Amino acid sequence: MTRYSSPVWHPFTQHMLEPVTKKIIHTEGAYLIDEDGRKILDLISSWWVITHGHRYPAVMQAIRQATEHYDQIIFADYSHEPAEQLAQELIHIAPQGLAHVFYSDSGSTSVEVGLKMALGYFHNRGEKRSKVAVMAGSYHGDTIGTMSAGERGVFNAAYGALLYDVATIPFPAEGREQQTLDVFEQLCRHGDLAALLVEPLVLGAGGMKIYPAYVLRQLKSIAEAYGVLLICDEVMTGWGRTGTLFASEQAGITPDILCLSKGITGGALPLAATLCVPKIFEAHLSTDRSRTFYHSSSYTANPIACAAGLANVQLWRNEPVLQRVHNVQAMQSRGLARFKDDPRFENIRQCGTITALDFKTQSGGYLSDIALRLKAFFRAHNVLLRPLGNVLYLMPPYCVTEQELQQGYQLIDEAATLLQCGKL
Repeated sequence: MTRYSSPVWHPFTQHMLEPVTKKIIHTEGAYLIDEDGRKILDLISSWWVITHGHRYPAVMQAIRQATEHYDQIIFADYSHEPAEQLAQELIHIAPQGLAHVFYSDSGSTSVEVGLKMALGYFHNRGEKRSKVAVMAGSYHGDTIGTMSAGERGVFNAAYGALLYDVATIPFPAEGREQQTLDVFEQLCRHGDLAALLVEPLVLGAGGMKIYPAYVLRQLKSIAEAYGVLLICDEVMTGWGRTGTLFASEQAGITPDILCLSKGITGGALPLAATLCVPKIFEAHLSTDRSRTFYHSSSYTANPIACAAGLANVQLWRNEPVLQRVHNVQAMQSRGLARFKDDPRFENIRQCGTITALDFKTQSGGYLSDIALRLKAFFRAHNVLLRPLGNVLYLMPPYCVTEQELQQGYQLIDEAATLLQCGKL
């Protein structure tokens, strides 16, 4: 039945349709090197995690040093210096007012933790608020809680019986921003809303949709007026992707809960952190053990991952990382400019180092029939791009060069020509 000989089951992969996966044997800078020696240009940062570049020396050195002292340590009974230092650094660089750090393992779990923090806050205060609002088209992860908070569709259709209901506000599309704000305020007036969970400025897996910072600022203002918590999922948008260290900076706000992962270690190791304001921690602080925050995983605050995270934060402090971000942002703008009036594309957009454009096609959406053909075309030309259906996006590591980016845009141009004449 299957054409795939390995026992490994890969994520987001239909093994009956996609080719046998090549093994990667080495990574360096903006490249993956496979078992045949081919250098593959990684223009999506290996699913948005690699920031400075693959195997960035300072991060790798921190990992090596940490392995001389640590492996996993139970984090319920003990602490360790990498976790303590990283928490202090995160509080220092995060939007002002966030004061506590809860570690977990992935973007999904960081958001799951945020949701549980919000619901636990109101439960422990004796307030009957248990509803969560989200933005239409969003994606927050693949755990049950985060799937429930994401857009219902192909990602989670098989698991509907497990999912809880959430309220939804419309995506603030251009010209319809006020509708988003009005719907959110109407939801707040019901008095049972605990939190609004949003991806700030850019919806990632939902199609790289971009909205202006003032909308986020006004959502925060409405939430404050009604005592609703704002959870910012910066798993993808954090660590410079939108042009600032955190996307919420551009709105001039401090979320009540901030969810981080992906670039927190520069992409070297899995780690996540959920930051919160003091009142949320204090609502769980009690001599009553039933008010404990009951969440953990076996690998919470892995010391080696925390050491990598600390090295990443120190890079942001000691090296001109933000200047590199701005350089990539400018290069991306120049690369995207060639498609400005191209009739083959629509909705050409950019936010910081992220660019996206939509192929005009009759079958849009994540299951668009052109996605696999496009991916195969790019793979054959040694470039890693993974279209979201008919949506193409570039989110490169900050070490990428102008020539490398132009290679990606040239291939997009060629792919569009082949599609147009029916040769792809």
